[in-house]
Amino acid sequence: MIKHSIAVIPGDGVGNEVVPAALKVLETVAEIHGGVQFEWTHFPWGCEYYLQHQVMMPSDGIATLKSFEQIFLGAVGMPQLVPDHISLGGLLLKIRQELEQSVNVRPAKLLRGMKSPLAEPQAFDILVVRENSEGEYSDVGGRVHNGQEELALQTAVFTRRASERVMRYAFEQAQRRHGRVTSATKSNGLAHSMPFWDDVLNTVHKSYPDVHTTTMHIDALAALFVMRPQVIDVVVASNLFGDILSDIGGAIMGSIGIAPAANLNVERRFPSMFEPVHGSAPDIAGQGIANPIGQIWTAKMMLDFLGYEDMGNLILQAIEHSLVENVKTADLGGTANTSEVTEHIISHIRHLADHQA
Repeated sequence: MIKHSIAVIPGDGVGNEVVPAALKVLETVAEIHGGVQFEWTHFPWGCEYYLQHQVMMPSDGIATLKSFEQIFLGAVGMPQLVPDHISLGGLLLKIRQELEQSVNVRPAKLLRGMKSPLAEPQAFDILVVRENSEGEYSDVGGRVHNGQEELALQTAVFTRRASERVMRYAFEQAQRRHGRVTSATKSNGLAHSMPFWDDVLNTVHKSYPDVHTTTMHIDALAALFVMRPQVIDVVVASNLFGDILSDIGGAIMGSIGIAPAANLNVERRFPSMFEPVHGSAPDIAGQGIANPIGQIWTAKMMLDFLGYEDMGNLILQAIEHSLVENVKTADLGGTANTSEVTEHIISHIRHLADHQA
């Protein structure tokens, strides 16, 4: 029996509803597999914790998380009570940075049973690989003076080490998929950072001659996501560009509420963290109607990273089956609640497993 120790942080709002749903799904596939066991350790960190302790997580929180194999996160945010820069900076971003989760991965796939807002969507299956530790989101800069003379500076930071790392991961994923990488750039407007990014890409590409590589300006690539997403395979992008493109990917899928994400420590020195893209949705929290698909798809990504792609594929097939049969929550136009969607997915996982056996 292989045991995996997982730190579970449900966080805020609907995170406390969709995380238990996803854990039930993970327990189901582990039971079917027979040789895998998950050991969950729950942490009550988040905005409620902040309101009691004035910190989002205890001072030894990062050291505690380092002892786990992976981290499974729900949602962070309670903006009516805790400003976003405190909630995100004190938990989500802190974990990403201090555990060196340098690569963010977000798929955008047209699932069966989903209605895309695109007029004539063709089957698209995109993987956005985003640099997650520096770039435009680097905390370098500041504000000086007051009033009319006030000045704000925000400096983007690009290092060869981090750029190469995210690009190599993207090329390796492309080798396992359809063999195509598209790099997001803006070298016609950003005269230093993006030509550097392009130069690093050209260097890395030499190690992957079998992968077809294209460089596109971010504005044209954003338009391609809308006009012809089916021609895109793997996209590699800087922190800001990857953030924008992955949200477009969620939108053309039909709902950002079903989108998963992974924050990877690709060297596996520290745990990686898996979280859905959606927020804490405080307006529907506690009503039992939150869509669990984003969190469940996130569980599939964690299984893939652990090496159980067969188990992950069972989950994604079951998700699509629930969508095809219109077992959907209200945000997708259905009438099912969180529990009903979860149980339908679990039921179909068992059915698929029995059929394959």
